[in-house]
Amino acid sequence: MRRAALVLLAAAALFVALTAAPARGDSTPRSALAGRGAELYAENCSSCHGIAGAGIGAPSTVHGVGDVAGFGPSLRGVGALAADFYLRTGYMPLRNPSVQPRRSKVEFSPDQIRALVAYVASLAPGPGIPTPHPARGSLSEGMSLFVQNCAGCHQAAAAGGYVPDAVAPPLGPNSPRDIAEAVRIGPNLMPRFSQSRLTDAQLDSLIAYLLYARHPDDRGGVALGHVGPVPEGLVAWLVAGVVLVGVCITIARRPA
Repeated sequence: MRRAALVLLAAAALFVALTAAPARGDSTPRSALAGRGAELYAENCSSCHGIAGAGIGAPSTVHGVGDVAGFGPSLRGVGALAADFYLRTGYMPLRNPSVQPRRSKVEFSPDQIRALVAYVASLAPGPGIPTPHPARGSLSEGMSLFVQNCAGCHQAAAAGGYVPDAVAPPLGPNSPRDIAEAVRIGPNLMPRFSQSRLTDAQLDSLIAYLLYARHPDDRGGVALGHVGPVPEGLVAWLVAGVVLVGVCITIARRPA
């Protein structure tokens, strides 16, 4: 009996230590941080994502914060991963739930974001925030992975593009953490890449290429804004056409 009591006591102490552990970058105990986040959530998020993150499946006739009609998915099980990405990039909160989220002004302070992330993560078990290491990646492998999986929408130079009913944003402003989170989440129409589809080591290589693509080595040519081979080819044809017309006019004006 004494041994069983000691085991139960140790388990209780471990539980208290884990629940009171501070979140990364914040000295506030996790339970208190989530409590602060619950207040912020009720004020700013519940009108679209429902009470306790249950979600609202159809546009509501009752408008909430910012006169926005409530409509949003459940947040239970999304973990810290999705909450951190959408809040730090300004994708959320949305003024209109029916439009594509885009990078915009961040509405919350870093402390408020940590609190909201802690609260959303407490709703149900879910993935945590990734920690990429692009310095460990392979630049050539990253380029190959990006061309195979991402360039069709974001262009080979990661300058962004257009797909049906959506915009593939340029990836230049994204930090390694933003990229890692987006890859694992698959925001909007972007596919989600799980560990089985893209390992952490491959993700490091992909991020390494994207960091390189911001300032690539353009030796031997003019970059033309890195807008991609098709627009660059059109520019080449336009310049060649103008030169050809100029040559023809010059020849025609020469005296016989």
